[in-house]
Amino acid sequence: MEILYIRITETALVLVTYLILKAIIFKIIEKTLSKKLIHPSRGALIRTVFQVSLGLISLIFISLIWGVKQSDLAVFIGSVLTVVGVALFAQWSLLSNVTASIIIFFNHPVKLNDTILILEGKDYTIKGKVTNIGLFFVSLETEDAGELTLPNNVFISKSIKNITQAEAAALPDAED
Repeated sequence: MEILYIRITETALVLVTYLILKAIIFKIIEKTLSKKLIHPSRGALIRTVFQVSLGLISLIFISLIWGVKQSDLAVFIGSVLTVVGVALFAQWSLLSNVTASIIIFFNHPVKLNDTILILEGKDYTIKGKVTNIGLFFVSLETEDAGELTLPNNVFISKSIKNITQAEAAALPDAED
């Protein structure tokens, strides 16, 4: 009977840890959303990715607490990861776009409504206003071509000049 109480306590500890980590991550995501002026639907996608990841990790810990053998769990996880790995290898570019999306969300200086200049080569540039930053694509509104959509993995690898930030830096301060 004592083992049952220990397992219940450990399970409760895992669940509380899950809820605390989820709350912390969601607060970080909300701060990033407001700081970068990103559309709220974009935050929902990122929250879902982190919530599923935390949920799976918690489920693994709870399974171990309730007596699932580590070797059985390792075989199951290995089998699932193999199937998922083969599927993702076939859809490699989708996975790289999702990964790039998370990087853009947290670390890229470009935000919604910024006007940017993408340097494609020595003599070729693309100028546009960022209209959407999604899980797979970044959309730009250009003057000549209308809407241009770039995959996130391509967008993150380009040299980009943020014209909006450059113009804001060039403006004199109101206190001067």
